[in-house]
Amino acid sequence: MAEQAGTLRRTPLSRDRILRAAVVLADGAGIESLSMRNLAQDLGVVPMALYKHVANKDELLDGMIDVVVGEIDPLLPDADWKPAVRARILSARQMLRRHPWAALAIESRNMATPAILGYLDSMVGALRAGGFSADLAHHVMHAMGSRILGFSQELFDASRRAGRSGVTEPEPPAPLPPEVAARFPHLAEIATAASHDDGSVVGQGCDDQFEFEFALDLLLDGLDRLRQQGWTSAHRFH
Repeated sequence: MAEQAGTLRRTPLSRDRILRAAVVLADGAGIESLSMRNLAQDLGVVPMALYKHVANKDELLDGMIDVVVGEIDPLLPDADWKPAVRARILSARQMLRRHPWAALAIESRNMATPAILGYLDSMVGALRAGGFSADLAHHVMHAMGSRILGFSQELFDASRRAGRSGVTEPEPPAPLPPEVAARFPHLAEIATAASHDDGSVVGQGCDDQFEFEFALDLLLDGLDRLRQQGWTSAHRFH
């Protein structure tokens, strides 16, 4: 073990090595634990050595995002647009499950990173190749929002409102108190209508993956109908 650690410390620093070590650190302890000092300690170097490869923490975070986005499966070759787009979105979601800090990190950037831009560009390309007009593809990307990257901003996700970025699972929400359920009977009814995953961030009794795929399939089916109808944005005035 000591020999392995010594070998790691003697490995020359590179931008890629730094970024991948930062991803491991964020995966293990949450993005809030990431600092140049902590990262340098993990790499066995002084903090100033990092700045030869990354200018600052913002550049570090951008690079980390590009590393994990690189884990998303490429588009399925020679596949119809819908299964190809669906599979890639679900691959993006699996990446985010491996790196729970990444969704909030992506949201926090003022400008999309090159890997994010490349991912989005290829998804628009898949839509265009599948018969979507540029006009409809534009509105598809708005409709999909963050779902195109594998996540959604859920209405009842307290962990996102709190800015949580660690790797532990969220606490399941408490059931509606009887007096609240009596006042809002329709919400109480649907809260117990399905039971899949007690650790859901969507709401008690919900399965995050099921709810994500349910909404994704609704969107894809609806968008396919618009494509077949030759929809254009001019139709909104009729």
